[in-house]
Amino acid sequence: MEFGAERRIKHYSSNHKILLVGEGDFSFSKCLANAFGSASNITATSLDSEASLMSKYTGARANIQDLHVLGCTILHGVDASIMKYDSRLNCCSFDRIVFNFPHSGIFKEKNASVIELHKGVVRGFLRNAIELLARNGEVHITHKTEDPYVRWDIKELAEETGFRLVEESCFYIWEYAGYSNKRGQGSRCDQSFPVGKSATFKFAKL
Repeated sequence: MEFGAERRIKHYSSNHKILLVGEGDFSFSKCLANAFGSASNITATSLDSEASLMSKYTGARANIQDLHVLGCTILHGVDASIMKYDSRLNCCSFDRIVFNFPHSGIFKEKNASVIELHKGVVRGFLRNAIELLARNGEVHITHKTEDPYVRWDIKELAEETGFRLVEESCFYIWEYAGYSNKRGQGSRCDQSFPVGKSATFKFAKL
């Protein structure tokens, strides 16, 4: 936010330049924007095209319209694994880069080969996020902390890509008013999933 007093919600400040990656129906972006009273410092992105997004999520259109009014930069077709090459992003640096519940889109969660696919998504994101992160910025990944999700080895992936853990903070979805997490794939893509025990892992550059 360029003017006015700082406003905060959990880990995020209206003074932070924030990049949100892998948004579903953009309800998390809208939650932050509502808390700040502005979205002028928020860049919210989706892997989906705009047309695909509108067909998948019933709330997406209204959320995006509200975000536009609040000054949000909204980008579609952003692949977190190659986003450092995206001309819409690679001229920028961000104080916070956020990926909530990254997932490969394959739901056989206990299958070892599928877990490797999930880890590949996280690894690709981290390798790109480090190139877009401001000097004193943080990358945040919110992720389940129960089996089999702990086998994704989030902290180890971060360390191998040049990050150190700043904090692991318990995630409670009710602290983010209006946020509705989405499955993102398949016939139930617009449905939420139980987050169970989850945490936001905060990382900074080594």
